[in-house]
Amino acid sequence: MPRPLIAALCVSFACLAASKPLRGEGAQEVRQQIQITAPGPGEMPMFMGPNRQPKTGTGILRGRVIASDTGSPIRRAQVRVISPDIGAKTALTDAQGRFEFKDLPASRFNMSVTKSGFVSMQYGQNRPFEPGRPIELAEAQLMEKADVSLPRGSVLAGRVVDEFGEPVADANVSAMRMQFTNGRRRLVPSGRNATTNDLGQFRLYGLPPGDYYVSATLRSFDMMMDVVGGPGGPTGSNQSAGYAPTYYPGSPSPAEAQRVSVAVGQELASVDIALQPVRLAKITGTAIGTDGKPMAGAMIMLMPSMREAMLFGPGGTSRTNKDGQFTISGVTPGEYTLQLRSAGAMMTEVGGGAMFFAMNVNGPGEPPAGPQAEPEFASVPVSVSGEDINNLVVVSTHGAKAAGRISFEGDVKPEGLTAIRVTAPSADQEGGPMIGIGGAQVKENGSFELSGLTGTRLFRAGALPKGWFFNSVRVEGRDVTDTGIEFKPGEDVSGIEIALTNKSTSLSGSVTDDKGHAAKDYTVVVFADDQQKWLLPLNRWMTSARPDQDGRFKVSSLPPGGYYAIAVDYVAAGEWSDPDWLERARTKAAHFTLDEGGTKSLELKLGAMQ
Repeated sequence: MPRPLIAALCVSFACLAASKPLRGEGAQEVRQQIQITAPGPGEMPMFMGPNRQPKTGTGILRGRVIASDTGSPIRRAQVRVISPDIGAKTALTDAQGRFEFKDLPASRFNMSVTKSGFVSMQYGQNRPFEPGRPIELAEAQLMEKADVSLPRGSVLAGRVVDEFGEPVADANVSAMRMQFTNGRRRLVPSGRNATTNDLGQFRLYGLPPGDYYVSATLRSFDMMMDVVGGPGGPTGSNQSAGYAPTYYPGSPSPAEAQRVSVAVGQELASVDIALQPVRLAKITGTAIGTDGKPMAGAMIMLMPSMREAMLFGPGGTSRTNKDGQFTISGVTPGEYTLQLRSAGAMMTEVGGGAMFFAMNVNGPGEPPAGPQAEPEFASVPVSVSGEDINNLVVVSTHGAKAAGRISFEGDVKPEGLTAIRVTAPSADQEGGPMIGIGGAQVKENGSFELSGLTGTRLFRAGALPKGWFFNSVRVEGRDVTDTGIEFKPGEDVSGIEIALTNKSTSLSGSVTDDKGHAAKDYTVVVFADDQQKWLLPLNRWMTSARPDQDGRFKVSSLPPGGYYAIAVDYVAAGEWSDPDWLERARTKAAHFTLDEGGTKSLELKLGAMQ
């Protein structure tokens, strides 16, 4: 019987996905895995609106890729340039480490370089987890010496053993970093995972130097999952005892994990982890549809709660049988969210900008091809302590509908309205429903409609016409841009107005060091002077910028208001969104105000953060 096709995508930026349903033929089994690789520390995502053709020009970008330690050229390194005007282009370096991009339009580019065994880096990046510097290219400009040095990757190696000291094969080992995301500090994966061999050995390679926490688990739900349970069949282990996700050197609690530090190119070979035995639980229940009847063929997903210290971890999946029953076995203790979705394509948000995309493959006895019924879904918090959870009843809902229109501030109405895409991501950072939607295209008259909404949702518009910017969201005259709109099943909301403006704010400037010399390598962090705005979801009120090749920084499209700006020699990506960091930065930052459509130029002094 055909199986669901599942793919997981973990990224630090918002993304959109769309697909056509895949269907099996007859009784032939369709069983695949799809893996989408997320950007690493030195890589950038590609942003390009739908229905837009890449621009061309006469600009040329050249450079070399060399090893940081020896200065030797690196051959066959992958170089990627990204811009909203071209999407992404890639090139491989030759034997001398050289690369070239031709026919580039005038635009602002980001460039990244990757090579196995080395740390991925961006152009202008000098330290790990630091944002790169943009490249400003004019029409017909030739920019040479866009060189990038790659440091040797660090390695964490060791063994995973059980409580008796015996090696554990096929354990999944991850290196993680502490990062502030979704309103709290969490452990997030960094670099590639590793799987232990028959001797329990693992090797995590290509890591940037820095501080890590290492975990091992026998059940991976991080980046790829292969669902093999049929409708109603259990997934996971049927054993009553197993192993909890364990942090080096041997604790199931992230709070008790020991930090491991590695220098550039260093290999630590004694990161040994002793798995901790725990009692595994089984969850059984019944899914009830909006019609009050059992739901057959519904997908059940058990995901770690967004309140957990580790965003990704072991979970489980199942599909309901003809009586709406489901079973998930082998669940380790922890806080989870159980998601239900009726048959069909789905997209779910799993926090931190990550998306989980799944496609259902229909087979004999399953919902037929063609127009699908309105999706039903549910989200239920589940606390697992080791005891079985029986007779859980999950009642689905259709969610609510939203309707509104795009409005324009100014005298000119732009063309290309149908390219605009409206999305409604969740505003609940503490564990709201993960179920999401792919968004909706705006109609020619400027209206839009979305369905299947539940919980508090923010509204955003993307792929905007050139020269236009997102401004605000209102309902009945009330500004809900940052607070969102609460949706309850059956309570539709209309009259949503998403305002666009052609009057964007602009901030630029330069930085000098303590001797008054122009600084060329720094990071500027800009954040609202109102502390209440520091923890807003999808925060519009803070950003960071790196200098271009002329040493100047530029920031655009911030909402009008009061801000602080600080220039520092180094801050890791994401660190500057931590309220503790912002509180320290505020005492050293420059204060300024941005008016609507206004421009501001700042001359900042390079400071240091302790």
